[in-house]
Amino acid sequence: MHENGSQPRSYELLIGGEWREASSGERQGIHSPYDGRPVGEVAVASAVDVDAAITAGERGAAAWRRTPAHERVAILHRAADLADQRADEIAATISAENGKPLTEALGEARRSGAIIRLSAHEGSQVYGDSLPLDANPGTGQDKVGFTLRQPVGIVVAITPFNYPALLVLHKVGPALASGNAVILKPASATPLTALALARIFIEAGVPEGVLSVLTGPGGTLGDALVSDPRVRKISFTGSTGVGERIASIAGVKKLSLELGASSPTLILPGADIEKASSAVAAGGYVNAGQVCISVQRVIVHRDVEADFLDALRPKVEAIRMGDPFADGTTLGPLIAEREARRVESSIARAISDGSSLLSGGERDGAFVSPAIVTGVDTRQAFAQEELFGPAVAVTSVDSFDAAIDAANGTPYGLAAGVFGGTLSEGVRAMREIDAGSVHLGWTPLWRADLMPYGGLKASGYGKEGVRSAVEEMTEVKTVIMHG
Repeated sequence: MHENGSQPRSYELLIGGEWREASSGERQGIHSPYDGRPVGEVAVASAVDVDAAITAGERGAAAWRRTPAHERVAILHRAADLADQRADEIAATISAENGKPLTEALGEARRSGAIIRLSAHEGSQVYGDSLPLDANPGTGQDKVGFTLRQPVGIVVAITPFNYPALLVLHKVGPALASGNAVILKPASATPLTALALARIFIEAGVPEGVLSVLTGPGGTLGDALVSDPRVRKISFTGSTGVGERIASIAGVKKLSLELGASSPTLILPGADIEKASSAVAAGGYVNAGQVCISVQRVIVHRDVEADFLDALRPKVEAIRMGDPFADGTTLGPLIAEREARRVESSIARAISDGSSLLSGGERDGAFVSPAIVTGVDTRQAFAQEELFGPAVAVTSVDSFDAAIDAANGTPYGLAAGVFGGTLSEGVRAMREIDAGSVHLGWTPLWRADLMPYGGLKASGYGKEGVRSAVEEMTEVKTVIMHG
């Protein structure tokens, strides 16, 4: 029995809307990263199950694309209502398998219905354009041209562990709304939330063949899914290394790759130090820092560095580690003890490279106490590599130009934040920082579900955000009527 009173759930695979055991009969236990207790059990899919899901997806996609948008909207609105009704249950599942505090999990779960409704709207508002053909020499007004958008067919969605509801819905919602069949491969560590959401879509009336969820090893299943020519679109969120692997084997199909990051926040003269320090104390440590848009690097002007660190340190030291289900916990464990050891080693290496540990950085099992590491050179591994843990690297600069150079000084470019500076420096920052999102007056850790979201450089390509995802999950067809 969980401390929150819920029983562990047991799930089969979902193949084309039908729940069934894996072809091998193999099953896998899911355990809490907090205390190791079992929280659920799932089937372990194989390449045989991948083929069955794709075959079902071909049938489902053919029927679903012919389903009028208003009918798809009605089904998704029913799913949104169910997601609202089950938000507390979904949140408990997120905390149990992911380890994030229940308050954070509730915030994530309670966005579910809104994302599904937004998907339903955007998926029904797919417009084409008329073409001014008579502007082309040799063509008069005897022809009419326009574009149509249609679903791509089968979308493979591969999602990470850190936001097991949010990032599933940002893929599955737009894919279903725009008339595609979807095969979801959730992270092996956090499949229970994805399966609970899939059950909601099936209960709401998503028809046979349209939705599959395959749980099991990412290497085996991922390679089989992304290389299959029947799959037209892959939407992946995860590491840059795996993204490169997908790009190398996918063949000719559409890709959206949301990859790694080392996101900077600039603290410039004129910054509201209280606001900036509070935002960094939240943005660097929420979800134990396991967020691609977390504040990994703070680039602070020397003129305000002392004041900023004096304000930041007590806020970070007030973060409370503990049981995700306990009142007052604001920092849970990392997803696994091996990840905590990795973060511990990264901090130790930063210290050996000449940086200083201002606060935290102690490991206890899968926990790492929230750390502030100062004196970090942008060229150090601690700044260059994605940390995905509860620590921020503080780099001091003497000028605005040096701050921009530091912000752009890693292979990544997902998001950035800026506090302070002049108006002209703000304009320069939004133009010169190479990141998919630039936040003036906040950290990178902010996202509206409707906004375009995606990175530059090694952070990937393609855009999410519901409207952008619908666009990427549809294809444009040009129609010419010859008079």
